[in-house]
Amino acid sequence: MSNSDLFQEDLVSETDSGTSEDNSGSEEEVASWISWFCSLRGNEFFCEVEEDYIQDDFNLSGLSTQVPYYDYALDLILDAEPQPNEILTEEQHELVETAAEALYGLIHVRYILTSRGLNAVADKFRNVGFGRCPRVLCEGQACLPVGTADLPRQSTVKLFCPRCQDIFCPRSKYQSNVDGAYFGTTLPHLLLMTMPSLRPVDALVPYTPRVFGFKLHSSANQSAGATSAAAPAANPRSNALQQKVEDGDHDMLPVS
Repeated sequence: MSNSDLFQEDLVSETDSGTSEDNSGSEEEVASWISWFCSLRGNEFFCEVEEDYIQDDFNLSGLSTQVPYYDYALDLILDAEPQPNEILTEEQHELVETAAEALYGLIHVRYILTSRGLNAVADKFRNVGFGRCPRVLCEGQACLPVGTADLPRQSTVKLFCPRCQDIFCPRSKYQSNVDGAYFGTTLPHLLLMTMPSLRPVDALVPYTPRVFGFKLHSSANQSAGATSAAAPAANPRSNALQQKVEDGDHDMLPVS
């Protein structure tokens, strides 16, 4: 079953439940495509982009060449009624759905860098909507989504910890399949620069390795290869014998 079919079923079920629960007969408000998309498993990191932002052609500059079926995908995102004379095959519908998801991701990465988008990200961050750092000494620090590349299809989304300043893979396998370009490499750093109050108050606590309760000396971290390559301690007797051999004084050598 395609995502479009699931979306239609969700709309029908929500409408039916709204009709049965409301004694006055008024229908419950139908969820938009954007709300439905952001509620899908694996899409929890996405923020809902405001429709007036999407309707501004300036904000979508250059995207029409990056996404196939651009006009159809945009209409799907905005819940626009399709033209009655435009009939798409089932295969074309699936292509439009895929294009709409990619288009929304490309719009999303632009939106979250605006003032409204940063506020939406900040709200999710305060509510730990992006998850926590898996590092034990970060003590459950809330994380932010980040991409390791700004071009699509290069890498998947990662989690950035503001406390240890490192990145990690999301725990959910569904979230791990989301393109990192839909969040970009700038988001967490711009957010923390713009809203310094969100920065962690507690300083980073480094892990201290111990052996039998004692801290390891810094020399213990030297590589084993460097240690083994070091020259052995000189033996005076061996050096003396070697010198006699080189001088040809065989009479002075000990007999085995």
